[in-house]
Amino acid sequence: MRIALFPGSFDPFTNGHLDVVLRGTALFDRIIVAIGNNSSKTRYLPVEQMTGIIEEVFRDEPRVSVQSYKGLTADFARETGARFLLRGLRNTTDFEYENTIAQANRHVNPELETVFLITSPPLAAISSTIIREIHRFGGNVDDFVPFKMPPINY
Repeated sequence: MRIALFPGSFDPFTNGHLDVVLRGTALFDRIIVAIGNNSSKTRYLPVEQMTGIIEEVFRDEPRVSVQSYKGLTADFARETGARFLLRGLRNTTDFEYENTIAQANRHVNPELETVFLITSPPLAAISSTIIREIHRFGGNVDDFVPFKMPPINY
């Protein structure tokens, strides 16, 4: 079975992320959307809330599951039996960053292969950071996420 881990902070999960997962289902038997804990970031939406939201997004796709984890992505891949990491690339900046991470993951887990999908052009400008800023200041982000963003909690 070809199991892929799609790791990220997903804060929030965007239409770009959705696109990568849906396209990935043509390549893999199972995809685990893995919500990691990035120690250098403060979350906008709690992990538990985002996990439930993403599970609801994929409620009709049994090959996609959602799990949160702490620690190294390469170790979590080993724990889940995933031999592939699925990653989306929006631009060359993403490639430089992701290439470095892919090499480090391969060092930690030599059986782990990273597969890059180029983001679909209409979604390439979407980033979780921009969505958070728009939402934080009361803007409408409905065109960027596959769910209704929760109200702002000040």
